[in-house]
Amino acid sequence: MSKPDTKKLVLDSKFEEMERLEPFINELKGWADVDDENSSRIMLALSEAVNNAIIHGNNEDPKKQVVVLSTFDEENRVLTISVEDEGEGFDPEEIPDPLKEENLLNESGRGVYLIKQYADELQFSKGGSKATIIFQLES
Repeated sequence: MSKPDTKKLVLDSKFEEMERLEPFINELKGWADVDDENSSRIMLALSEAVNNAIIHGNNEDPKKQVVVLSTFDEENRVLTISVEDEGEGFDPEEIPDPLKEENLLNESGRGVYLIKQYADELQFSKGGSKATIIFQLES
């Protein structure tokens, strides 16, 4: 029997919704046979992406939603997770480098950098309102 093509999670733009990520990732663990190490990096990257979508994308408007959609390529062991908000988007090229000295003490601005560190690939589309995070899982 084949696995379903996608797993979807729809969140309201409220911080309490972040609590729903861990059960979702636990579901992905069984669905895509994700080990603990990969599960941790998925949790960190997805938490940052959803947090950014709630705060920066949807401006914490509880009437707006964040849609998390995952697909799994079983043959190539690739897990792809997209996080899409209802905001106006942004230009990822304009994000200040969090490692530059003038940005080191900033309280925010590290989310995209952290996602890039934990994921194998990060792509933006829909004017920056959709982040696609790709994880190459070991076979």
